[in-house]
Amino acid sequence: QVQLVESGGGLVQPGGSLRLSCAASGTFFSLNTMAWYRQAPGSQRELVGTITSGGTTNYQDSVKGRFTIARDNAKNTVFLQMNSLKPEDTAVYYCYAEATRTRWEKLRGYWGQGTQVTVSS
Repeated sequence: QVQLVESGGGLVQPGGSLRLSCAASGTFFSLNTMAWYRQAPGSQRELVGTITSGGTTNYQDSVKGRFTIARDNAKNTVFLQMNSLKPEDTAVYYCYAEATRTRWEKLRGYWGQGTQVTVSS
């Protein structure tokens, strides 16, 4: 069992910044690629960006240059630094991780519960 808990969401004005955290806990052998998704009201969930176990990142075009994903493998935590926030960034942000629970188990996908980010003046 792997649990992912997001934190750091809240209300911010346009142009402001927020830093989201996602901490993984439970019993697992390894955390591989982790990702941030978001889902705006009335919209489908979309990928924000990914980070591999080695730290290689990829981002959706709409957030490139504004968002940064980082991870602290020692703490099993991934971060999403969001700068220059826009109203269209308003969404519930979800952490996702691919992990193996044991050395022998195949990769499984796990989701956090989500944290609300609201960008409004």
